[in-house]
Amino acid sequence: MNELTNEIRKWAIDRELESADPYKQMLKLGEEFGELCQGMAKSRMDEVIDAIGDMYVVLTILSMQLDVDIQFCVQKAYNEIANRKGRMVNGVFVKEADLNLCPHQEAWDECPDCRH
Repeated sequence: MNELTNEIRKWAIDRELESADPYKQMLKLGEEFGELCQGMAKSRMDEVIDAIGDMYVVLTILSMQLDVDIQFCVQKAYNEIANRKGRMVNGVFVKEADLNLCPHQEAWDECPDCRH
């Protein structure tokens, strides 16, 4: 994966994207996320795969523009979840610290949208 990320970095540098506006890159990420959602909604795995790959490319370039190492970001995120405990609630993993409240900030068993 590191080798492929380096290829993406070279590609971006060749096109002077590393010094472009990161806010535009953020908008590009939103566009790619929309394509991911569309692929998921239509059960089109080829579109899903393409969107996930595109999002990684966009995130790699965005990290360059912000002078942050993407591998560092991923490692930091993994370190945060590595020993996380929790449970599945309605198909979503909820970390232990958040188990008492649903996303609507109500008790899970009292929220009409979340209880089942």
